[in-house]
Amino acid sequence: MLRFVPILLAIIYAYAFWRLSAWRTVKDLNARSSELMDPALRDVTARLAKALDLPKVRVFLYENPVVNGLAGPGGQIYITRGFLSKMHAGEVTPEEMASVIAHELGHVALGHSRRRMIDFSGQNAIRTALAMILGRFLPGLGMIIANGLMSLLAAKLSRSDEYEADAYATALLIKAGIGSGPQVSLFRKLDTLTGAGGKGQIAWMLSHPVTDDRIAAIEANALKWKPR
Repeated sequence: MLRFVPILLAIIYAYAFWRLSAWRTVKDLNARSSELMDPALRDVTARLAKALDLPKVRVFLYENPVVNGLAGPGGQIYITRGFLSKMHAGEVTPEEMASVIAHELGHVALGHSRRRMIDFSGQNAIRTALAMILGRFLPGLGMIIANGLMSLLAAKLSRSDEYEADAYATALLIKAGIGSGPQVSLFRKLDTLTGAGGKGQIAWMLSHPVTDDRIAAIEANALKWKPR
């Protein structure tokens, strides 16, 4: 029975760490955010709300210079100041921004934050168990190998979440009458806007899918879901 104590402790530690991290994230977001009331986004967010049968889709402006959109642990949707500045500069359209909001709504609707908490706790337990087993045969290397394998697993699960949120966004954008075009066009700008996209990196080590793969998946879904 004692042999399972390290695994149990790993689960408890992972859960506590995730809760603390979520608390810190929410605290920072609350301190540096306010509700986004940009007139240029009023129409597209209203269309998203109507498609979801909601009175309003609330979006918050996060005072951060990077280009990003995110879903907070509490389910709030955030757009960074850096991203909004790109829209005001004409580099991003309101419809493209709507695709970001729709993507983050997908993360919330599909429960990805809670799933990541469960996955993180499970991965920590598996990492500890693997390190214990491998350490018997490969002293000093067990933890290194276990960490590497869990990093690959975490990246794969994260990419799966991104594909799911992309698919949700595509369906929502089509239902809202915006279409998948802005979603695709934004991804085509992604490398320029953020330097992302995974080029030159090993795809299965990335936490987000390669941009070209995401575009291909979006276009395939849009073709299936396009109104007849």
